[in-house]
Amino acid sequence: MVFAELIKRLAPTLKRITYRLNDGRYPFLNDHDLYQEALIHLWQESEKGTLTDKTDSYILQGCYFHLKNYLRKVKDRNRLVSIEDLSFGRDSSSYGADYLACEDERSRDCRTSLNDKLLAQTIMNNGLTSKEKCVLRYFSEGLTTRQIGERLGVSHVSVVKLMAHVRVKCARYVDPA
Repeated sequence: MVFAELIKRLAPTLKRITYRLNDGRYPFLNDHDLYQEALIHLWQESEKGTLTDKTDSYILQGCYFHLKNYLRKVKDRNRLVSIEDLSFGRDSSSYGADYLACEDERSRDCRTSLNDKLLAQTIMNNGLTSKEKCVLRYFSEGLTTRQIGERLGVSHVSVVKLMAHVRVKCARYVDPA
């Protein structure tokens, strides 16, 4: 299969896929960036020879999943807050000093980071059970739901339910209604 022919055949659909994936949620990427990422993925797969006997639908679905994973990995807009740092072993009086001493050009980022940490501390100290705190800590370590279930001695379904409870409790603080 010639790569140029493949791209000529798939380009219109691939452009529609990238347009739909980037519906304004990722301001740091535009449709062209995602399209280029899909082309790179296709080129690499073509060079490996894994696309020779595949249908167009299969190839496009592979591109879609590749782009979804790519977006999940490069999502800069999310600020990560380590709940573990806030609730396990630190006293709350030391949080402000490190972040309020920032330079003026970074002061907004520092305030945002401080607000995130204080929000995480408030959530951890108000209403989470010990199992919910453990689940959050294990998720922050990068464990899967099945691994967390094994460590806690519960099923992965219970872990999913615990996370749902955590989301409900967190929503009270993030989006007060």
